[in-house]
Amino acid sequence: MNSNWLKVLIAVFFEIGWAAGLKHAQNFWEWGATGVAIFLSFYLLISATKVLPVGTAYAIFVGLGTVGTMLVDVMIFGVALNAGKVLFVITLLTGVVGLKLVTKDHTEKEVS
Repeated sequence: MNSNWLKVLIAVFFEIGWAAGLKHAQNFWEWGATGVAIFLSFYLLISATKVLPVGTAYAIFVGLGTVGTMLVDVMIFGVALNAGKVLFVITLLTGVVGLKLVTKDHTEKEVS
């Protein structure tokens, strides 16, 4: 795996954290952690898109972030899961995986 795609995946992890933080943060430390997660999420995404195709990287970032946030809501915060959510999450993941499969990685020199 290209190190820039790894940056996108790590950025997704932080996106899931800050999305949950925006909804559930209640004290100074939780809001502080949410702010740090926002910064790291976008820093890593911006860093990766200096080499990766912006549209593909952003679509994967948002798609996986959406799925991850929904899973955190269901598994940690007890939000109800129904057939409609499952159907649309599968549709979203199919699109994200398909987009990644048809996008060629550029062999450009990596920007540090």
